[in-house]
Amino acid sequence: MSRSAHPAGPRHADVLPEGHYSAPPADLNALDPKVWAQTVTRDEDGVVTVGGIPVTRLAEEYGTPAYVLDEADFRARARAWRTAFGADADVFYAGKAFLSRAVVRWLHEEGLNVDVCSGGELATALSAGMPADRIAFHGNNKSVDEITRAVEAGIGHIVLDSFQEIVRVAHIAQSLGKRQKVLIRITVGVEAHTHEFIATAHEDQKFGIPLAGGQAAEAVRRALQLDGLELVGIHSHIGSQIFDMSGFEVAAHRVVGLLKDIRDEHGVELPEIDLGGGLGIAYTSDDDPREPHEIAKALTEIVTRECETAKLRTPRVSVEPGRAIVGPTAFTLYEVGTIKPLDGLRTYVSVDGGMSDNIRTALYDAEYSVALVSRTSDAEPMLARVVGKHCESGDIVVKDAFLPSDLAPGDLIAVPATGAYCRSMASNYNHVLRPPVVAVDGGQARVIVRRETEEDLLRLDVG
Repeated sequence: MSRSAHPAGPRHADVLPEGHYSAPPADLNALDPKVWAQTVTRDEDGVVTVGGIPVTRLAEEYGTPAYVLDEADFRARARAWRTAFGADADVFYAGKAFLSRAVVRWLHEEGLNVDVCSGGELATALSAGMPADRIAFHGNNKSVDEITRAVEAGIGHIVLDSFQEIVRVAHIAQSLGKRQKVLIRITVGVEAHTHEFIATAHEDQKFGIPLAGGQAAEAVRRALQLDGLELVGIHSHIGSQIFDMSGFEVAAHRVVGLLKDIRDEHGVELPEIDLGGGLGIAYTSDDDPREPHEIAKALTEIVTRECETAKLRTPRVSVEPGRAIVGPTAFTLYEVGTIKPLDGLRTYVSVDGGMSDNIRTALYDAEYSVALVSRTSDAEPMLARVVGKHCESGDIVVKDAFLPSDLAPGDLIAVPATGAYCRSMASNYNHVLRPPVVAVDGGQARVIVRRETEEDLLRLDVG
């Protein structure tokens, strides 16, 4: 449930009630493998390493804050999704989670497709060599220029999101002498158990065409009548950070019901169904995400069973993991600055980044883990709130966590599971420079997205 807004901004400094937070972990130096990238460990000196490289060296060479991405982990997770679904299904990486040309090349090499939702994401995918027919284009308000570029490039699918877009895409495709493959995104009335701002299948929201009231069926009728469109399937996405498969089961039942109605009315069996993404990851030790092979087995069985009941051929299934691939592969490395103990409350630990590199805590009330990574410590745990350097009371990175009580300015701390949506949603609030993305693999590190400079900021300010 969302909180009411306060005129002075989010009241994040409110004192937590007794027992609201968990007890401190038994070992503050431990690194839970559920929330850290696969190659993260501590060396014999107690310094955290990733891909064989100490974070102290990364901080010295690339500065802080920095997003540090484990390439081997990213590739392994991409392969796991590709293997789990096999050759009879498609895995589209949701580029909105984090997209760069290096990431696109890794995806291409690992056999995944990409979905994009803006002209910029499309340009990135094409410029990195992703074949156009392996790209899908999402979005609730695609511009004429974006649609034109996508159709001209020969994009694999455009996901239609409104009645107006059905006509718009058809007109553009026909004017270019093409027949564009499309899916219709529907809202099936299933609300995922997640924050209301990232639950996307209930009717009262901006995405998709409601199944209720016959609107989705009417959208299908119109799409089938237009020469510029080749309707190949139905798309459904029920939310984000989902751990329970029951929502997908209800959604699949309703989508297959629509496919049956389409067959009965038009004599057409659409060959594809896209169940979207939204599968959760572990941000804290309390989270318990499913493995790709479990998800693939569950979704395949659900769709197969529903189609058998409806006497339909089983369509080709697509899924769209984004966060589930890139989220756990990266952490954000910070340097500790000001430390401010508040007697009887908590200690505020300020870092050299904040809401400009991770808006999710302020935006979604997201929870994260944090650890001291430049050394180990045997000091007693202290209840801490990790905050940023911005002029905003809601500038919080980790709301409540335990850190060693001997934490000092100059120490390095890291927040894991920041690969998804942190760099994508980063800003220049207070004219802070956006951090670099540093990829590590096999003892080597390289910048795949460079740190912004003051010259970058001033270059855009034309005066």
